[in-house]
Amino acid sequence: MSVITVNNLSVMYEKECVFSDISFSVEKGDYIALAGPNGSGKSTLIKTILSLVKPIHGSIFLFDKPLGDFKDWNKIGYVPQKLNLSQYFPATVKEVVAMGLVSKQSYFSKIKKVDLERIDYLLNLMEILQLKDKNINELSGGQLQRAIIARALVSNPELLILDEPTTALDPNTRERFFITLKDLNMSDNVTIILITHDTGGAGQYAKKLMYFDSKIVFYGTFDDFCSSESMSSYFGYNSQHIICHKH
Repeated sequence: MSVITVNNLSVMYEKECVFSDISFSVEKGDYIALAGPNGSGKSTLIKTILSLVKPIHGSIFLFDKPLGDFKDWNKIGYVPQKLNLSQYFPATVKEVVAMGLVSKQSYFSKIKKVDLERIDYLLNLMEILQLKDKNINELSGGQLQRAIIARALVSNPELLILDEPTTALDPNTRERFFITLKDLNMSDNVTIILITHDTGGAGQYAKKLMYFDSKIVFYGTFDDFCSSESMSSYFGYNSQHIICHKH
């Protein structure tokens, strides 16, 4: 199954072209590091795929359904780069994580025991179980980021999209988080797209690299990236092999 198919996609923002004529596909079980310079359009690309930004041209399919017909949003977990705290006030940490179940059931219906157990499991995994009854606005930046990650995971998504999710995490938590992502990808076959500025470290955990700079500069495995003469010309030989993480 193709999880995402993008055909000839073009997006403008405030009369400026962000990118044009972008095409690619993401297959089930892929783990893609989406990298590129600031302002390259990475976040806009993801928001367009999630129907948060409207394209001027092109088509998007999610799980083989046209974006306009796609209704199974519980299949997708999303961690945005910027968080709007006001949308959660005055919710507790537990309530914010439970919001990730909205697409599966009415938020105001009684949350099932299995869901409560899942929430506790994820908060424990993120090492904030002791904070579950705290108001979300009382958390530090790192604690809040962990809660938002737990919210994205609570519905057992088939596709997980994360936009710079580890910027507010300490190094130890970051390392455990990447191990968790790898386990989700390898054991549960969760498809992952991770937007990252850490181009040099992405090869340690992702299977594929998409380097995006208002266009797709490269999309493929790190082995293919490592052996690509065009990427050696683009990045320079030393930088190429730092990125591919194969040497």
